[in-house]
Amino acid sequence: MDIDELKDILYSGATLTISDETLQRVRASYAFLKEFSDDKVIYGINTGFGPMAQWRVEDEHLQELQYNIIRSHATGAGNPLSDDYVRAAMYARLGSFIQGKSGVHEEIVTLLQAFINRSIIPYIPEHGSVGASGDLVQLAHIALCLIGEGKVHYKGEWRPTDEVMKEQGLSPLHIHLREGLSATNGTSVMTGIAAINQLHAERLLNWAVLCSVWINEIAGSYDDLMSAPLNEYRRHSGQKRIAAKMRELAQGSQCLQHREHALYNGGHTEHVFKDKVQAYYSLRCTPQILGPILETLDNARQIINEELNAASDNPIVDPETQNVYHGGNFHGDYISLEEDKVKIALVRLVMTTERQLNYLLHDRINGILPPFLNLGVLGLNYGLQACQFTATSTTAECQTLAMPNYVHSIPNNNDNQDIVSMGTNTAELCSKVIENAYQVLAIQLLALAQATDCLNLRSKLANATGNIYDAVRKMVAPFVEDRPHYEEIQTLIEYMKKL
Repeated sequence: MDIDELKDILYSGATLTISDETLQRVRASYAFLKEFSDDKVIYGINTGFGPMAQWRVEDEHLQELQYNIIRSHATGAGNPLSDDYVRAAMYARLGSFIQGKSGVHEEIVTLLQAFINRSIIPYIPEHGSVGASGDLVQLAHIALCLIGEGKVHYKGEWRPTDEVMKEQGLSPLHIHLREGLSATNGTSVMTGIAAINQLHAERLLNWAVLCSVWINEIAGSYDDLMSAPLNEYRRHSGQKRIAAKMRELAQGSQCLQHREHALYNGGHTEHVFKDKVQAYYSLRCTPQILGPILETLDNARQIINEELNAASDNPIVDPETQNVYHGGNFHGDYISLEEDKVKIALVRLVMTTERQLNYLLHDRINGILPPFLNLGVLGLNYGLQACQFTATSTTAECQTLAMPNYVHSIPNNNDNQDIVSMGTNTAELCSKVIENAYQVLAIQLLALAQATDCLNLRSKLANATGNIYDAVRKMVAPFVEDRPHYEEIQTLIEYMKKL
């Protein structure tokens, strides 16, 4: 189970398959728990849940107990999560079950597989999880649909789950031992959202690197900002990799200057230089700014992939050691902390993009472009002046959202859950920053293309940036007279988002 397989399933039509060897692990765990639990007190099998664990549940009510946790916890509120997030959450829940440490019957595994492959999307509200014991409320909404209740999004419509399951020849989940508790207890919703966030965060970083090369071309910057020796001596792997990527993207450019040709030739006698000796930080320092973002995303990818393959419920049923372990594998701190770091890193990316945009639009700073890239009559026409308002306000919201959420724990559940991760909230806040980042970068693309036209640079651009210019111009025409840009911005957002 990994982010790349999930991407193929969600966006390339790949089918999720489960080997018999994998199912055998699930069968072995179930068989062991069935025998082991016969005369023992085990949390969530013959006890209540949470603070109610001190009460034993009699044998005749054990199946009812499992249904009760599903129905009682399906209490979320707010807008439904997107289809992608829900399918990713089901994928993550499946990843937990197939470790063979949950003691569930294989029926829940194959039913989840069917929901994923047939795009049967349970209704999950955005609010409800405190991230420990995992995503109880939101996972309960998935479990509610697995038992044939609630509603699902199927082929663009919200419909009763039982109707869709009948059409698909699927039977509702039958409770065997602990499927109710195991289906609701774990980090799968936050992990699913984080996995989708990761795909978009990596894509946004790629766009930011390309746009940084492009704006340095427009500025006629000296290319040593991305040179191998300069960045090697800083040591950090992320910075070195960003610089290497910039050099690759800059191949073929006739816009970037070579310092050894322009300033090291001994021919300068003037006291004031016409061209800037060094570019502004938002242009010149992109390897140093984007490098730590790259390393942050690398670490997040590793953590998310580990979580996709983690047994994240409680208790852990282990046929290998012939024991059942009670603990807190449902606690979402790993995902919560990583999503905060990703969120903060992307806010930094947006801030850098906004400053680069300001360079393009501010004629007294760049010294080579008309105000707001206005090719019309100054005073009568306004170019991209108002687009900057949108980028600035969106960046400001991102800065507010950068506040760490990982540190916001509120005890609840009779103080049984006395410290919680808020991991799902953190992942959802991160997704908001991602959406904002696309908006600011789309406005930057609009400006970069217009600036290229202002200076008539298309023929001098690098191959990579020239190709993006051509793609942008197929969607958005250059302009002299004022016109609305909101639809163009949305078109560019959709173009940039394609995974």
